[in-house]
Amino acid sequence: MPQPYYNVSNKMLFISKQTWSFLFILFILAFFTTLLHYSHHTNTPAHKSSHFYLDSFLSSATNYTLATYLRHLTLHPHLAGTPPSLHTALYVKSHFQSLNLQTHVTNYTVLLSYPLFSSVTLHFPNGSVISLTLSEPGLSSTGVVKPYHAYSPSGSVYGKPVFLNYGREMDYIALGVHGVKVKGCVGIVRRGGRLSRNEVVEKAAARGVTAVLMFTDSEFAGGVERGTVMSGVGDPLSPGWGGVENGEKLRLDDPMVMQKFPSIHSLPISMMSAETILKSLEGAEMPYEWRKSMRCSTSGRVGPGPIMLNFTYEGERKMATVQNVFAVIRGSEEPDRFVLLGNHRDAWTYGAVDPNSGTAALLDIARRYALLIRLGWNPRRTIILCSWDAEEFGMIGSTEWVEQNLLTLGSKSVAYLNVDCAVQGPGFFPSTTPQFDDLLTEITKKVNDPDSEGMTLYEGWTAANRGIRIQRLTAVDSDFAPFLHHAGVPSVDLYYGKDFPVYHTAFDSYNWMVNFGDPFFQRHVAVTGVWGLLALRLAEDPILPFNYLPYAAELQDYNRILTDLLEGSNISLHPITAATQQLAAAAKQTLEEAKVYGPRNDGESELDFFPGLANAISRSSGLKSGEHNAATQHEIWRIARAIQRAAHALKGELT
Repeated sequence: MPQPYYNVSNKMLFISKQTWSFLFILFILAFFTTLLHYSHHTNTPAHKSSHFYLDSFLSSATNYTLATYLRHLTLHPHLAGTPPSLHTALYVKSHFQSLNLQTHVTNYTVLLSYPLFSSVTLHFPNGSVISLTLSEPGLSSTGVVKPYHAYSPSGSVYGKPVFLNYGREMDYIALGVHGVKVKGCVGIVRRGGRLSRNEVVEKAAARGVTAVLMFTDSEFAGGVERGTVMSGVGDPLSPGWGGVENGEKLRLDDPMVMQKFPSIHSLPISMMSAETILKSLEGAEMPYEWRKSMRCSTSGRVGPGPIMLNFTYEGERKMATVQNVFAVIRGSEEPDRFVLLGNHRDAWTYGAVDPNSGTAALLDIARRYALLIRLGWNPRRTIILCSWDAEEFGMIGSTEWVEQNLLTLGSKSVAYLNVDCAVQGPGFFPSTTPQFDDLLTEITKKVNDPDSEGMTLYEGWTAANRGIRIQRLTAVDSDFAPFLHHAGVPSVDLYYGKDFPVYHTAFDSYNWMVNFGDPFFQRHVAVTGVWGLLALRLAEDPILPFNYLPYAAELQDYNRILTDLLEGSNISLHPITAATQQLAAAAKQTLEEAKVYGPRNDGESELDFFPGLANAISRSSGLKSGEHNAATQHEIWRIARAIQRAAHALKGELT
């Protein structure tokens, strides 16, 4: 009937309204419950203090993991531009990708140099001939490149050998005092004396020496130190701009290119081969100061002759592709501010120390940062992990990338943190630009000393040096060079161990590391800890933890050096003195403001670095009193203006 149907329908409608009201209330409750749960789940990690992530980074260290990375990296020699080097690049890339880090590769086409043939024979007055062994014993079929100097010109010479010690100015003066004439001779030089290979060869060429044989006075007498003799850094065919594929290149015979290469031939030899030559020399007596510092056996004479030396080297320069590999952790609040950690990957041979102890550390930092990300960490500023190629040929991979991105890096980089040979032996040896001194010291108090149980790295470091000892980055010998000297980016370079006897030889292998360099990989753990914590602080601290007072103090020290050098001249140092005082006052004010007011709210970043001031004054200190007064005064005014601009810029950060 219609009526009952109508009643039932109304009843169902009434029930339906109650049901939907109830369901709506349940939905609201569920929505807010889910929202509250989600909010709690996502915000909890953000509420964790920065100390939590610093502690988590330190506690996640394992020496076994570092050893595993190094073992894989050193299975084969991987000279830049060769297939094994590409395989190593792919290994680093796949590691970054496996950690879900944003990864990319940048390729450059650059001019590299490889050996084709070399020989050295000794011809004695009695007619006998000896051919020197130029490769390391037992390594003829391992894929290790034969010892050579990259970019050495090809050619042959025949002449009397003469010992040049380190090939320094003072060494040539000493030879001249003893009546030794080096023109037309083949120079025998031992590595050292604070000279690069290029400087040694060029100084020899300037004195008429026809070729140079170079050896390392080392406990590994059979090792041969490979290396480059090119002047400067970067691809010689693209000076000042990135050597991208199909990009502009200079011709090989362009004067700008040719001036980068020595004009005479050179070749590295072992200490054993050097002994064969030096024991055969006659002529003037070797200076006592040279002889007493040598491991190498000699006749006690410097030559020339009487033996004759026939030297031939043939090499090739060819275009090759090199790969830089990057992993990026994007910053949450200042994504356009970069903290860069870099290490080169290519090696002359196996490269267990140089550079893959550093590569293993970089891979482990990536692993530990990925762990922090899973714990909820997201840095304030962007962190970039950089694996460079072709450093051994002259910082080519890093220089090309800096040249390609010069304006961005110069204006947006917070710091570049370099580790080349992470572990060479005992002892902590950091080098920095001065504003890092306090931060580095603070971080070493949080890392365990690898060689003294129960001590921090700071305690072991200061005990060994009777205080804090931080070197400055004045050399051009690793990948910090283009960042610091080209882009003006504040930089750090870290080493454990001062040097090592198998440098650039075929004995720089995993076996040497586990037997001599770092058997338990605890030094690797220490360097990785300092490196990673530096980057965390620079990426996380609201106000960059820089102190510019040491920078001003160092400039004042250089000023005192100049004062002594220019004593008695009519040159005024007042401009530099006044400008440095302004910088010191601005640095002090900045430090006080940072402590009182804390983070700024305008979103701007703090001034990072005053590039080149200390180096500029250091270069000026080479001028002797009374020389080039006008030029010197001009240089003083130029430096003073640079210091004043730095002081004004630093004060401007507070307004």
